[in-house]
Amino acid sequence: MSLCSDYNNTSVHKYIKNLKMSTPSKRIAFHTMGCKLNFSESATISRDFNRQGFEQVDYQNEADIYVLNTCSVTENADKEARKLIRQAKRRNPRASIAVIGCYAQLKSDDIAAMDGVDIVLGAEEKFNLLNHLNTIDLNGGTKIMQSEIDHVHTFAPSYSSGERTRSFLKIQDGCDYTCSFCTIPLARGRNRNDTIANTIKIAQEVAETNTREIVLTGVNIGDFGKGSKETFYDLMIELNKLEGIDRIRISSIEPNLLTDQIIKYCAQSEIFMPHFHVPLQSGSNKILRKMKRRYKQEYYEDRVKKIKSDIPDACVGADVIVGFPGETENDFLETYNFLNELNIAYLHVFTFSERSNTVAFEMCEVVPKETKAERSRMLHILSDKKRRYFHDQFINHQRPVLFEYMKNGKITGHTDNYIQVQVKTESNFLNTIQDVKLIDNHSTFVVGDIV
Repeated sequence: MSLCSDYNNTSVHKYIKNLKMSTPSKRIAFHTMGCKLNFSESATISRDFNRQGFEQVDYQNEADIYVLNTCSVTENADKEARKLIRQAKRRNPRASIAVIGCYAQLKSDDIAAMDGVDIVLGAEEKFNLLNHLNTIDLNGGTKIMQSEIDHVHTFAPSYSSGERTRSFLKIQDGCDYTCSFCTIPLARGRNRNDTIANTIKIAQEVAETNTREIVLTGVNIGDFGKGSKETFYDLMIELNKLEGIDRIRISSIEPNLLTDQIIKYCAQSEIFMPHFHVPLQSGSNKILRKMKRRYKQEYYEDRVKKIKSDIPDACVGADVIVGFPGETENDFLETYNFLNELNIAYLHVFTFSERSNTVAFEMCEVVPKETKAERSRMLHILSDKKRRYFHDQFINHQRPVLFEYMKNGKITGHTDNYIQVQVKTESNFLNTIQDVKLIDNHSTFVVGDIV
């Protein structure tokens, strides 16, 4: 069931009216916010336009059509989206602006009310953007095309392209979890995926490009195959047979879905990289219960120990949220001390942001803004220390590095275990894997020499 609404917007020119969308001279610009899943979807949508002869330009340049793929994880993401819309309209007042992504699904009316927005597409409709622009007369006002999220059941395979070294391959969408702080199930719907056979077909498409590394992305990839006889582990086995790809990374996986079987398989595989990003969110069991997470700190610790036991060189990263409602100083210190003792390499630190239509939005005991900022600062410092310590363990060791970009006579890439490495060289090793001796730890990256 689709909803289509009009908003009066007579103050702006509708440049796109009566425009043949297949005209080769037309310029389109994409800007993607948020997660790697969004990047894979933006790339897939952009290929539709490229096949129709559109010239893709940078979002900072003048374009005929601007497409903003939004995130809505935090309030700051919402603000950033609104700023980007205004900026696009200033660059070309006659341009058409399409807004897609999570913010578009959750706050379509708010976006449509903004001056300059022509079309707002929800979770399912975004993949038909080209067709919508071809068939809809935008002269009548801003168009909202949005299905109720409960009615979104289709899975649209996607992958990023054009980065040469790596591609973000979407293998799963939606989430069946009910974490009290999260709007993703409201923005993307329930867990769904394609079959393993069809997923492998898309992966083979990626392998036929210049890509050397695939990053498996989704909202909750560990739930791949849920409700069927297929599992994420089964998918890993088939992907391991993929020809033309040197590396595969697991972007992020929930601790309760990171099985011993998956860890052991990564330990034995030459293609799956020794790198795990495992969301924690809090080191306090009290806060984890309030968040409605599906594990305790003890289980999370067990997962990290299992990884480091089977794969000692593995890089393990974690997400953590500070300032969740009811998080006392003792709760935070419990989290801090837990992370300090945990054998992980880095943290992604998020400051809690109230999201409407979530359980956490209604919770009392709001943590003051200043307190949240201080806790965030402390964890960022801890993350820097963790990363430096992890890097130190590999100084004077050799690791294979996939080189990604070159600038000012220096080439940069990542080791198998996700250490950023910089090498001074005049040779062009872009998109190649070279053995590098790691020499000097600069905290965020390591300087090395090609062996």
